[in-house]
Amino acid sequence: MQMVSIALLSDMESKPYCEENTDTAVESTEVKEAMSELPDRDSPTEQSAEEQEELSKSGQPETESITGENKSSEIKSSCDPECNDTETECKPERKLRKTNSWKMVRFQDPSEEDDVSERDSSVECLFPQYVMQEWTSLTFEELFMAEDWQDITEDRLLRKKVLEPGPPLALRPTWGQEVMVKMQSVLEDRTVVEKDCKLVFVIGEGDVTQALEECVLSMQRGEITLLLADSQYAYGLLGREPDIPAWAPLLSQLQLLDIRDKPDPLTLPIADRIRIGNQKRERGNFHFQREEYSMAARSYSMSLDMLTTCSGDGGSSGVAAEEEEMREYRVKCLNNLATAQLKLEQTDDALHTSRDVLTLEPNNVKALFRMGKLLSDKGEYKEAMEVLKKALKLEPTTKAIHIELSKLVKRQSGGQATQEWKAKPADMFGDNITPFLLPSKKKSSGISWKLLLGALVVALGSLVTSVILTARN
Repeated sequence: MQMVSIALLSDMESKPYCEENTDTAVESTEVKEAMSELPDRDSPTEQSAEEQEELSKSGQPETESITGENKSSEIKSSCDPECNDTETECKPERKLRKTNSWKMVRFQDPSEEDDVSERDSSVECLFPQYVMQEWTSLTFEELFMAEDWQDITEDRLLRKKVLEPGPPLALRPTWGQEVMVKMQSVLEDRTVVEKDCKLVFVIGEGDVTQALEECVLSMQRGEITLLLADSQYAYGLLGREPDIPAWAPLLSQLQLLDIRDKPDPLTLPIADRIRIGNQKRERGNFHFQREEYSMAARSYSMSLDMLTTCSGDGGSSGVAAEEEEMREYRVKCLNNLATAQLKLEQTDDALHTSRDVLTLEPNNVKALFRMGKLLSDKGEYKEAMEVLKKALKLEPTTKAIHIELSKLVKRQSGGQATQEWKAKPADMFGDNITPFLLPSKKKSSGISWKLLLGALVVALGSLVTSVILTARN
């Protein structure tokens, strides 16, 4: 199994060889944004800070946090340290800087014995033999106008310059194939923002930027090229915090190392399926945070395709533990997919996905709450009540569930505020919710003060009229 790496957001933690991110605030929208109208940031209603804090706690993402140290260093030479004997050729015109975070997530086979400290050294230039003016000093405007560059797209916003062509009759990759590239990318001030010696991805699955996919399709195996990408083919108007600003073009050096057909997931060991499935899921989180919900749902679906088991996996204790781990990741991915589907207003799909979660984990509160709300919105009040009651028994202190139950009771009563839901201690809950439904305050049976005021006004009017008529007579 080869490693797969993707670019993610700034809140990723690091580890000695690579950086791992957490499932940042995707499942937190299960209750906070996507499932409950109360804390939904798109909803016109407003909630107290206490309610929002409660919902945030109940919907925190299920993540695996890997902590480490981020070290910032400066690349004082754009060539490998071993080429000191050619210092005059390798001396850069600008200093290359490494940012505090590479935003790269790797999923590497532990059997690989490569020296990780050498493979991603902050002072190592991946292409020391191609340190040239374009890479070190020319402005991007000059490169976009250069005549010796090839246009990959007709709009001239994605261009490349071949530094070393591949061997004669070398293969070119096609859509859907898996490729391995060596690459590094810089901003216009030559700040290094991406770097990977063995980046593996499948063309067309959205695991890397569009610029990288389009460029690789135009390359031969073994080819080394410079790639200049406008921001719309990279990270667009949002950029990638904290190292890539909005609307920032990128300059990259690439080498296409290998091409092969995409492996069948069921032929891979379970551990490799888990690694790749997590990579797809985290890429979905990346898209979700950028509000690219269609891309997020697509990544989650591809993750679920990878997080599957087959009859040939065996029944040993080790395999059983891996299958349980895969089930847990599958639950996370299904919850994330349902959240994205709600953002896309695909309510039927979100309901179906929530049922899939409960098939794997019947007491998953997030799925129960989401399913109860969706059923209530569809008018299936009886089933919605049963589902929400179950969720409340599991988490009786979650205010969002109490609020949704109150709304459901009002809907059942035809919209009349005849009853209201009252929270009770957990040890008092049973199947019968009648004791927790309190009748609304009845109106007093006395004469309305408005009626009395009206009568008084009429009387005064009659009196004034009589006085005027008497004065005229």
